[in-house]
Amino acid sequence: MPKNPPESMQHHLRQRLNRHARERWPHVNAITVRFRSGFAYVAAELPGEEPLPLCRLRFTGALHTWGFALYLASSDSYRDNILPSGLPAGSPEEALDCAGDLYLSQPAI
Repeated sequence: MPKNPPESMQHHLRQRLNRHARERWPHVNAITVRFRSGFAYVAAELPGEEPLPLCRLRFTGALHTWGFALYLASSDSYRDNILPSGLPAGSPEEALDCAGDLYLSQPAI
């Protein structure tokens, strides 16, 4: 069974994603990250709503490079995906941008 990253890396990932989300989507209360079997499940906490799943990151052994799977609301599952860079892995912020632009961008009024 794949192992989760060390606690220090988990903490650092949470900090990075929350800092990035505050800059991009100020209406998001927090980004939550839970770890299971080498994966980091990323969700957004929005005011007055249930947590919104965004993506799953796969631990590659490196702090700055994670595999990416997008959450599919239509099937309530995650599917490995390619980041805008054309690669299947990248920075956590790049993965959050990809999922966040899909699920967190507010429509124009």
